Amino acid sequence: MKNLFTLLFFASISSLHAQNELKFDKRNVQCEDKWVAYQMDKDSLYSFGFIYIDATAGLTLNYEGDFKIDKTGKFNRIKQDSIREVGFMKVRLEPNRVAIAEIPESKFKELEIEKTPKWLAIYKSDENSIDHLYRWGYLYNGWNECEKALTYLEKAEKIDPNFKGLQTELAFSYNALKKYESAEICLLKAIKNNPNDCYTYKELAYSYNHQGKTDDVIKTYFTMVKTCKEENYIQETAYNLAFKYYETKDKVNFKKWKMEAEKWSKTENQFTKYLKLMETELNK
Repeated sequence: MKNLFTLLFFASISSLHAQNELKFDKRNVQCEDKWVAYQMDKDSLYSFGFIYIDATAGLTLNYEGDFKIDKTGKFNRIKQDSIREVGFMKVRLEPNRVAIAEIPESKFKELEIEKTPKWLAIYKSDENSIDHLYRWGYLYNGWNECEKALTYLEKAEKIDPNFKGLQTELAFSYNALKKYESAEICLLKAIKNNPNDCYTYKELAYSYNHQGKTDDVIKTYFTMVKTCKEENYIQETAYNLAFKYYETKDKVNFKKWKMEAEKWSKTENQFTKYLKLMETELNK
């Protein structure tokens, strides 16, 4: 009986070790150029594949098949004629918070995979070009991975700081990371190159607002009124000013900018809705 308990103990330790080989602590947007596994299904199978970025399609999984982990911790790839049919297919991914695991390099041989698939080369042929760097930075900003975005955008800036859209994209990253002074510098450069871009003005007003430069926000707002067609950006800027005065309980200026914000929409939207709630709070 004692020997039986000993065997069961070591079997459980071995099984635990096998599970620990896979740490489900990553999101798909954190796994560019990585082999990953998805959590075990009801058949004790792990689906796996290689995540990469396609310049046109975005985040993509090259699905490779399934594997099982045996009691010794070995990763056993399931062949096509076993358990379920597998194939090779590309799956377009939407960023999400589903936890996935990066497959340890020590397991590549067991899964019959290479660290860098040969087919990946066609996606890397221009990886040092400014077009590639800008596109990757733009994608990562869109996924709210702004620190990662900067690793591409700052390289792009060294190649050509005047590349179309680059300074505004850099500023988006800096604003998201609360580096407002850096964002301001980029946005002023962007406006110099394109003085009619409303999105750039909106981001500049946002930077000023978070630096406490209220006069500059107001000046930017009236510039937007004169030059911009995108009324939602103008309204957002007025809303942010109203919110600033709401925070300081300045009822006079809050009312003024509430009215400015409300001018830019004929029907209720998120801005007008929240402004009414703020007004109610201030009047209590």
